[in-house]
Amino acid sequence: MKDQPTSSSVLGQPPHWQGMCRVGSRCAASRRRFLKQALAAGAAFAAPAIVRGRNLNEKLNIAGVGVGGRGAANLKGVSGENITALCDVSEAALDRAQSEYPLARRFVDLRELFEHPQLFDAVVVSTCEHTHAIATMRALKLGKHVYCEKPLTHNIWEARQVRLAAARSGVATQMGTQVHASENYRRIVELVRAQAIGPVREVHAWVSRAWGWQSPEDAQRYGDIVSVQQRPSEPMPVPSGLHWDLWLGPAPQRPFHDVYVPGPKWYRWWDFGNGTMSDLGSHVNDLPFWALELRAPRSVEASGPPSHPEIAPASMQVVYEFGPRGDLPPVTLTWYQGVNKPEIWKSGGIPQWENGVLFVGEHGLLLADYNRHVLLPEEKFKDFQRPEPSIPPSLGHYAEWIHACKTGEPTTCHFEYAGWLTEANHLGNVAYRTGKRLEWDADSMRAVNAPEADAYISREYRPGWELV
Repeated sequence: MKDQPTSSSVLGQPPHWQGMCRVGSRCAASRRRFLKQALAAGAAFAAPAIVRGRNLNEKLNIAGVGVGGRGAANLKGVSGENITALCDVSEAALDRAQSEYPLARRFVDLRELFEHPQLFDAVVVSTCEHTHAIATMRALKLGKHVYCEKPLTHNIWEARQVRLAAARSGVATQMGTQVHASENYRRIVELVRAQAIGPVREVHAWVSRAWGWQSPEDAQRYGDIVSVQQRPSEPMPVPSGLHWDLWLGPAPQRPFHDVYVPGPKWYRWWDFGNGTMSDLGSHVNDLPFWALELRAPRSVEASGPPSHPEIAPASMQVVYEFGPRGDLPPVTLTWYQGVNKPEIWKSGGIPQWENGVLFVGEHGLLLADYNRHVLLPEEKFKDFQRPEPSIPPSLGHYAEWIHACKTGEPTTCHFEYAGWLTEANHLGNVAYRTGKRLEWDADSMRAVNAPEADAYISREYRPGWELV
């Protein structure tokens, strides 16, 4: 095992709380500050939007890129509009989608789809992670609105290019982080920003999913779909109707094998995905990013089993150090996946939720997951007066995007916000793969103390699959 990164954690020790924050002058001032920020919601992260002048009753023409599995669900989310084009490397997935949308034109090569921009106003990208940016950039350069499933891109450099291209294009964008639309997340963000638990300098986020490289014993224990140690060398017959070369897209050429498909087998292979860090990090790290207005960390350090050259880890841990943001103090965010958990969780000091985010404030703790949250210790907060809701309810994650396409109003997971979140999640994997504490220069997109990290920040593309 690599050495565990150091952290300023107070977890596992008696907290030095100064008492519960109620309605005193300090908390009232904090709430006023937050309400002022909330009224300007979207200003800090708002992506430019083009007001199309479209009648709200007029339907958009939408192309779906990747229409099986997650893609089918995403298309259903926007099916109140006109689905005019379908693209997938699987003929079987296309057949199923076309039974739902019989008037849509079908394609197997996404590059060919984008040669027919007259067919669509907007694009829903639901391919495997390694082709997200390939489709998204083509749509942005055509001035098409884009909804892209999380994670937004395959690597840091792609996330930066997509974020900048979205700002230039001015179209409506949304990353598929559906939980961001929940009322639960809104109430948590309001509590943190109103300083219900005081200033937050420490956050812990964990998920129990353990898919990735591990021993056969652990694979059986944690229910992994497949346990492999190396890239298979013997080819298997390509299933009928699967366009394997198109599925590979920009990734290095290799023979077909069923360790890669169907999903989510592919997502643990570095050439196609980035494991749990970039996938569930899009959901779980979203909460501290939103509540604490995070962007680029100053440093990142990871620990776990030795890095595998082909496969992302099942269990690992990452420590991010963020500097001050305005009048917000520096904060340490620690990520845990698989068997890794915070010390306070392992000792029973908090409810042992399978997935969670723990905000550590000067006056208490806020524990949250996708659907619930609680202020701790509960006895101290039993009479706490919550701030009035100030973040407007979401129209719905898909509805937000459709509304933005027609009105020019911003979404809440637009690519300006999602780009920074995606970069940070990928950076956790870069730190893990290099085995070093990275001093991160966000402007130059480089770890100034670790030039070997460059190999993981971007990738080479197969000819014909460049990020145009």
